[in-house]
Amino acid sequence: MKVLLINGSPKENGNTFTALSEVAKTLNEEGVDTEIISIGKHAVQGCIACGMCGRNGNKCTFHDDLYFKVWRAIKDGIDGLVIGSPVYYGGPNGSLCALLDRVFYSMSNELCFKPAASVVVCRRGGASAAFDRLNKYFTICNMPIVSSQYWNMVYGQTPGQATQDEEGMQTMRTLGRNMAWMIQKLNVSEEGHPSLEAPLRTNFIR
Repeated sequence: MKVLLINGSPKENGNTFTALSEVAKTLNEEGVDTEIISIGKHAVQGCIACGMCGRNGNKCTFHDDLYFKVWRAIKDGIDGLVIGSPVYYGGPNGSLCALLDRVFYSMSNELCFKPAASVVVCRRGGASAAFDRLNKYFTICNMPIVSSQYWNMVYGQTPGQATQDEEGMQTMRTLGRNMAWMIQKLNVSEEGHPSLEAPLRTNFIR
């Protein structure tokens, strides 16, 4: 079993990484392997809805290392996904959303039915809105959302302050245990999934 964690902060070892590391540590204690991929500081190309991924083996037409690092991790096989982000103006990091738009648009079939969770880190406010924004990626792709004892948010401004948020860190540990439990209990084999109807697309302007 393996869970991929995406660190959506340009600060590779900042508070978002600290929060995700607490989740990963707990998953490891529960017998689940983990990998953390950080998006880094480079500009990230957003999705242009060209549809080429549907004709190119579910690969985005833009060939950047970050996208393909995530693409390969998912293709190699994951059982769960955790996405973490700092809060910028009440939302997730824009570079992270640019990456996720491309990943979810091109790989929705590979992510279907895999348990997922989002984690947000803020100085003071905007966490709930950012948390809601990230969860929308999961609810459009048939991905069960893993809950915790509270919304998955941690407080801290400068690197290391997240560890002082004792409730937030406990929430991360609970999230890790709940995700391990869900992965173990959920029948992730294709035969155990609900059957899906062929997608219908209703356009309101004809």
